[in-house]
Amino acid sequence: MDFDVTVVGAGVVGLAVAEALSKVFGRVLVIDKEEGFGRGVSSRNSEVIHAGIYYLQGSLKARLCVSGRELLYGFCERHRVPHRRCGKLIVATCAEEIAELDRLEANARACGVTDLERLTWAQVRAMEPNVRAREALYSPSTGIVSAHGLMRKLFARAKKAGTLFSFETEAVAVETEASGSRLTVRYRDGRQEAVTTGLLINAAGLFSDRVAGFMGLPPETAALHWWKGEYAALDLPAGHLTTLVYPVPEPANQGLGTHATLGLDGTVRLGPNALYLPDKEEDYRVDPSHLADFHRAASRYLKGIAPSILRPDMAGIRPKRQKPNDPAADFLIHSDPLKGHVHLIGIESPGLTASLAIAREVCALIGG
Repeated sequence: MDFDVTVVGAGVVGLAVAEALSKVFGRVLVIDKEEGFGRGVSSRNSEVIHAGIYYLQGSLKARLCVSGRELLYGFCERHRVPHRRCGKLIVATCAEEIAELDRLEANARACGVTDLERLTWAQVRAMEPNVRAREALYSPSTGIVSAHGLMRKLFARAKKAGTLFSFETEAVAVETEASGSRLTVRYRDGRQEAVTTGLLINAAGLFSDRVAGFMGLPPETAALHWWKGEYAALDLPAGHLTTLVYPVPEPANQGLGTHATLGLDGTVRLGPNALYLPDKEEDYRVDPSHLADFHRAASRYLKGIAPSILRPDMAGIRPKRQKPNDPAADFLIHSDPLKGHVHLIGIESPGLTASLAIAREVCALIGG
C-alpha cells in the first residue's frame, strides 16, 4: 500500500481533513489538479465565520456550522490566523420583513445559537449610523477570517506532520481492491500513474460529483449544480461600516441576499448574487451590467452609496445540491466503510466555517 489515506482536493476542507488525519496516519497524500492549494471555492467567497442562524434544525449545515465556528475561532487564536469577531446585523427594512426576523431568530435558537440580540431602529442607528432598518437581529459571534491565512496554516501543519502534497495532479479513475483503492492520477504533462491507498477521501469541491462517479457513487446521489456569485467593491471611507450587514434571505433558497461584508483591511464588498450555471462553465468574470442590481439591493439598507462608488470585484462558484426553486439542500457526507471511501459533496457555505468540524466528522467516520 503506497498511502494510508489519500485526500482528493486541497481546498480548505481537504486541508483541514489532511491536517487532522496526519495526526493519526503516517502516510497521507493530498492531490489537487490546480497549481497549489485553495485555488477554487475556498479562495472566492465572503470569508465570513457564520454563527449558524439560517440552516435547518438537525441538518449537517446547522450542526457543523455551530461547532465549527468555535473550533475555527480557537484555531485562529492559537495559531495567529488573521480574523475578527466583527458581528453581523440582519436587517428588516420594511414591516413585511419583520416576520422573517422572527423566523430566523427562532430557527437560530433551535440550532444552538443563543447570543442573538433583537435591535430596534434606534439601536441599529446607534450601532451603525449608515444602515437603514426597521428592526434587526445582531449576531455578535459572526466574524471574518483570512481564508488564505487559514489554508496556509493548515497546509503548513499537515506538511510538517509528513503529509505529501501533489499539485497539478488530477484523479481520473478509481478501482476498488481488497485492501483499499487503486487511484489513477494524471499529471499536467499528460503522464498517468496509479497509487494504492487504504482510505480515499473525496473533497474535490466543484468536481466532487465527478470524483464520486469514479469512486462508484450513483450520479443521482452525487449530483451537483453550480451557482455563480459575483461581488462588487464599494469605495467607502474608513469606518463607514464596522459590522457585516445582511438583508433577510432571498426567496427560493437561492442565497442570503446581497450583503455588505468587511475585509480585514476595512474594505467593503457587496454580494454575492446567485446566477445558476446549468452548463457548469467555470467563468469567474464579473458582469459590469450587474452593478446596478447590486446598488439597488444595497441601497435598501445602506445610506450614502452612489452608483459611481461601485466597481466589479471578483466572483466565485458554489457547488450546491439544488437547482433553482428546489428546497434548500444539506451537505452530503457519505461514508462507504467497505470500500474505505468518504465523500464530501455540496460543501458550499458554511463550509469555510464548518471546515474543522467536517474534518472531525471524517475522523469519526473512519475511526481516526
